[in-house]
Amino acid sequence: MLEEFKKFALKGNMIDMAVGIILGAAFGTVVNSLVNDILMPPLGFLIGGVDFKDLFLTLKGGPVSSLEEARQTGAVVWAYGNFINTLINFLIIAFALFLVVKSINKMREKIEEKVKK
Repeated sequence: MLEEFKKFALKGNMIDMAVGIILGAAFGTVVNSLVNDILMPPLGFLIGGVDFKDLFLTLKGGPVSSLEEARQTGAVVWAYGNFINTLINFLIIAFALFLVVKSINKMREKIEEKVKK
């Protein structure tokens, strides 16, 4: 059984998948920084100095002046600004993956055309 596990774990596909997962996590971190540090500050500035991650609505609890204060006091909040940031992260990652899959499909088509000739 140990020998069978070694064959499975050391297959090229398994190693490729591990590399892909690690790169995907790193890509997610880069996109998160892109959204939070590059895209959202100018967008918030254009809208009137709003920081999206601080946008929230208090559902239960006393009046609070910041999301951090609301969380410290145990107030129930709807942190829709965080959702906006996360949604933008998702859209960027989804579009990047779409471009990768599209290019892979084009390369496959070219290879299949060469094989047919």
